[in-house]
Amino acid sequence: MVKPLIIATRGSMLALVQANYVKESLSELVPERPVQIQIFQTTGDRLQSAAPQSSSDPLPKGLFTKELEKALLNGRADLAVHSLKDLPTELPEGLCLAAVSPREDPRDVLLSRRPIPDPDRPLASLPTGGTIGTGSMRRDAFVKSVPCLRTQPIRGNVPTRIRRLAETPALDGIILAAAGLIRLGYSVRPLDTMTGPDVPPGIYAAPIPAVDMIPSPGQGALGLEARSEDAELRNRLERFNHLPTRLCVDAERAFLQAVGGGCQSPAAAHAQLRGRRLRLLAAKPDNDRLTIVEGSAEPTEGTRLAEQLAGQLLWQGPALEPAKPDGENFP
Repeated sequence: MVKPLIIATRGSMLALVQANYVKESLSELVPERPVQIQIFQTTGDRLQSAAPQSSSDPLPKGLFTKELEKALLNGRADLAVHSLKDLPTELPEGLCLAAVSPREDPRDVLLSRRPIPDPDRPLASLPTGGTIGTGSMRRDAFVKSVPCLRTQPIRGNVPTRIRRLAETPALDGIILAAAGLIRLGYSVRPLDTMTGPDVPPGIYAAPIPAVDMIPSPGQGALGLEARSEDAELRNRLERFNHLPTRLCVDAERAFLQAVGGGCQSPAAAHAQLRGRRLRLLAAKPDNDRLTIVEGSAEPTEGTRLAEQLAGQLLWQGPALEPAKPDGENFP
């Protein structure tokens, strides 16, 4: 009997959608082995469901991956599927980032109960004194960089957060990742009311340009983690690995690591391939100061560029004004 290939995943709706996407791909790449999904509840899942909705304490990213990694190390699973933005830059000994999926839209999205007057600059469209719900330190810092905007902690899965927006008059909006919304079947088209699973009537959505809210490193991509010693599976996964995305997310994760990006780091980084250059826009909020750096390099030099920008940010560079969107380089 052929031993099945076990994919480890969290049990959320989004995690299962992502795991099933990988399962379908692997069924073609490894046709001789049946592929099965096994759900593991992580410490982060338990804390998130138990935490009061008003809690402002961030949940460390590693708490959403440790149980999956333990399953890999003890042989209960062969592969773990992560939202790459949740995967720490330093992996346990014996594990590796074996492949990266093609990237979905990496931007964040503003959701509101009112039409968004300027969908090209959604944050600037919010009323003076507006309150935005978010559970992310990074998003919190970017929202507070806009004059007269405030934030309020919010947690829960996507449907829960959308429902809280609809039911909470004190909230003028919430911010979620475009990739997760799209994968779950929600629309993020500006000017139209939002559609998707169990969306209350009268919710609007508009993607936020990366120059106004730089995404989290790896946002929009899936990371496939495997045992370093499993050479056969790693070789198969090379066919799944999307090189343009891999070059970008490797640069983003290198920046995160270079600025001391631990599990609770609010660092932001977004890379794009433009012609023969890799362009990187990055930031690390520090108290009330939002410092933004950017640069470009050869695509294979993304890690070096990231380290240079991190050095400029940490030791040399003064705080910079956020770049203006040009509609081409950083949409």
